[in-house]
Amino acid sequence: MLTIYGVYRSRASRNYWMARELGIPFRSVPVIQARRVADPLAADAPLNTKSPGFLAVNPMGLIPAIDDDGLVLTESLANNLYLARKHGGPLAPADVPEEGQIGNWTMWAATEVEPYAVEIVLAYDKGIENTPEGQTEIAACARALERAFAVLEAHLAGRDHVVGGRFTVADLNLAEVFRYAMSQTTLFDSHPQVKSWLARCQSRPAFKAMMEERLKEPE
Repeated sequence: MLTIYGVYRSRASRNYWMARELGIPFRSVPVIQARRVADPLAADAPLNTKSPGFLAVNPMGLIPAIDDDGLVLTESLANNLYLARKHGGPLAPADVPEEGQIGNWTMWAATEVEPYAVEIVLAYDKGIENTPEGQTEIAACARALERAFAVLEAHLAGRDHVVGGRFTVADLNLAEVFRYAMSQTTLFDSHPQVKSWLARCQSRPAFKAMMEERLKEPE
């Protein structure tokens, strides 16, 4: 059985969403980020990213990780590519060209979008979004994201999905990366194709089920 390590309020959300889209059984091990624990190595500390038990799974001390019948993988977007490839169906690439496109878009999101989108999320997490420092940081990240938004906007013209004319793992991976920038409403309003596409992705029952579990967790 697939085991997913990580709380829903983390990048593990991507893997929980994917498992639900595929309709496969999985076990959830709620590993929390060490930064959210006063003393992550205390005897009574919850399982966290510095816990020896988790470091035995992922020595990098990052979530998520998955264990699929003994195969351990530790990169959230790659985990989803693997799960799509293994289980097939409409979320998986239909042929080699689609596999290349899906991989290309996934790596693009990881390198061109996520670094800036995550900084926006962290500014809010630190509570500095209304300070001059925070506003400057968020504005700089939003400006850096404009090019990527424009690229996806152009690609989605006349399309409902990123690859293959259907919802695939490429849509899921990109949607989870772009979700980190959702606080920047102006950025989405100026790219209506991207805004509509993300809304379609997030209207899926599997996403809603994942978010329901995510909202149950403490912030």
